[in-house]
Amino acid sequence: MLNFMLIEPIHEAGLRVLQEAGSVRMATGADEATLARELAEIDGLVIRTKGRITRSLLAQTPRLKVVGRHGVGVDNIDLAAATEFGVQVVNTPLAVIEAVAEHTLGLMLALSKQIVYMHEQLRQGDFTVRYRASGRELRGRTVGIIGFGNIGRRVAQICRLAFGMQVLYCDVRRAPELEIELGARQTPLDELLANSDYVTIHVPLLPETRHLMSAHEFGLMRRDAFFINAARGEVVDEQALYAALHNRQIAGAGIDVFAQEPTPADNPLLKLDNIVFTPHAATATEESLRDMALVALDVVRVARGEPPAHPVNRLGG
Repeated sequence: MLNFMLIEPIHEAGLRVLQEAGSVRMATGADEATLARELAEIDGLVIRTKGRITRSLLAQTPRLKVVGRHGVGVDNIDLAAATEFGVQVVNTPLAVIEAVAEHTLGLMLALSKQIVYMHEQLRQGDFTVRYRASGRELRGRTVGIIGFGNIGRRVAQICRLAFGMQVLYCDVRRAPELEIELGARQTPLDELLANSDYVTIHVPLLPETRHLMSAHEFGLMRRDAFFINAARGEVVDEQALYAALHNRQIAGAGIDVFAQEPTPADNPLLKLDNIVFTPHAATATEESLRDMALVALDVVRVARGEPPAHPVNRLGG
């Protein structure tokens, strides 16, 4: 019988796939010692944001065949070590595109229309806030998209086709088809930052993208520009972001992810009035949670010796 483990709960659609293929248990903890002990008899693991799959953990779990990442980012999995130990890593690259793109636009709109501020004032009985707080339209504005993968491209489509925005993008690869369809223009990062009303970042967390947005980059942005991050917290230097917001160097920010999660209650960003937050919830839609949980399909395939539909690493043989 195949044995599967979860570190955190998943949508019933994915759980049902695992249960029909074998036995399923929940890890009692996400620390390495607990995982090493409890993974000893496990064929397939599904991981969300808790827990780290390290080289030392993989060395202690020789039966493990596959790690399924519930979502897209695999920054909590040592891919090189997984490949070395013959452990297949799979994810759900298509599951979160719409959810994150829509969330990005939600943050843009919340900032542009001052929705959160007006909501808070109205709850206090201040209807006259409508005379003090004015918003601005997205139509005709420029969005700069850092990272033009699946999510970045979907953001571009919504911004252009639904809101009539101009699109700049920065990526190592060109997207000629979207340049034709949307009039999008590839630019260097510095040029994008200097010419965008909204800057939204959609890159994975890699050594080369850590603190991609730091004091220098925020210094290039316009004072009336907004910054959006629904990617990974550590692609932004939070101290630099705080300084840029506190000093009104940029107009505001919409943040879904933090360098440390859960973010501490004393995080100085939480005290600012020109920022809108959500708790790493961009993918928390019914559809996305279901589709991410269906990473279980690939976990079962690999555990049975079949090829996966969405491999992250390439194993020999």
